[in-house]
Amino acid sequence: MTSLKFLKFLVFACFPLSLAGQRVSDLGIRVGVLSAGKHNAITDVPGLKVGHKTLVEGERVRTGVTAILPHSGNLFQEKVPAAIYVANGFGKLTGISQVQELGNLETPIVLTNTMSVPVAADALIDYTLSQKGNEKVKSVNFLVGETNDGYLNDIATRTVTKAHVLEALAAAKDGPVQEGNVGAGTGTVCFGWKGGIGTASRVLPKKSGGYTVGVLVQSNYGGVLEVNGVPVGQELGKHFLHDQLNDPADGSCMMVVATDAPLTSRNLERLAKRAMLGLAKTGGIASNGSGDYVIAFSTATELRVAHSSTSSRYEVAELRNDDVSPLFLAVIEATEEALLNSLFKAETVKGASGTVEALPKEKVMEIYRRYRK
Repeated sequence: MTSLKFLKFLVFACFPLSLAGQRVSDLGIRVGVLSAGKHNAITDVPGLKVGHKTLVEGERVRTGVTAILPHSGNLFQEKVPAAIYVANGFGKLTGISQVQELGNLETPIVLTNTMSVPVAADALIDYTLSQKGNEKVKSVNFLVGETNDGYLNDIATRTVTKAHVLEALAAAKDGPVQEGNVGAGTGTVCFGWKGGIGTASRVLPKKSGGYTVGVLVQSNYGGVLEVNGVPVGQELGKHFLHDQLNDPADGSCMMVVATDAPLTSRNLERLAKRAMLGLAKTGGIASNGSGDYVIAFSTATELRVAHSSTSSRYEVAELRNDDVSPLFLAVIEATEEALLNSLFKAETVKGASGTVEALPKEKVMEIYRRYRK
């Protein structure tokens, strides 16, 4: 055991209460075989930024906004290739058809609660028109995803405003990303425990291109929780169809996948599909009432799509199909870890309809160590 690993073990053994606020990797849980990026976050993809606006008011408002900016320029004028995979369509992802039809993304991605999708879309129009060069734009394809936080949040009050969305966009930055009860994850529930925002990344070996894949999730779904293959939900006796056969395991999950690998929409859709394998590895079941969507895009500068051009041809050089498989593994691992981070980083919340407890991390780690001996 290296001195660093021994120190982490010693700290955990002596101070088990220090688990609060730690990510799964901090606790010695290694998901998969690939290495994470510097921040183990979606922002490890160069040029990408994330911003949050968290709304906690009184005893009934527990919601917010999370914004993902693929690059810092004018995204409408320099679109990025994108694709969307719908695993279960019980949701209100707006802007989906144009992305599927044209294969590109022309606004930042905004995540919020179900009832705030229209106001978020309106804010993205304002954001786009405010950028230099967009003053005469007559059509904007805003992309807004959601999950329903209506248990902890008084969702019918529609607290989120355009100003809140614009604040999240303005707050977007690179580097470490806040997780847990922040932004669009402020009021979400996952596997019966507090869910939220989570993120992770993977970097391919140089011989496989050295590309980065980053994932950000808004977790609000159910099933039978597994932590890196360990049946935690079963051991804790808290899971779908346990003592309550009418438990629907509903909610939804939004997954945003970014990469700097040169992929066009066709292979980005294939990449998006693999994110669902990461969700399945956590025990998610994509239930009838769960809107499970994956948005994938590439930040490769050579693939940016100019809004207007004098050329009638768009020439691209993208990865061969045979060279995409390493990215598939990366997105599976990053999605699984991002979802687990959303749980491990979340804290207990009392809201509109009651209290949702944080994942009991001390018990989880006891179970994990027992299975991993």
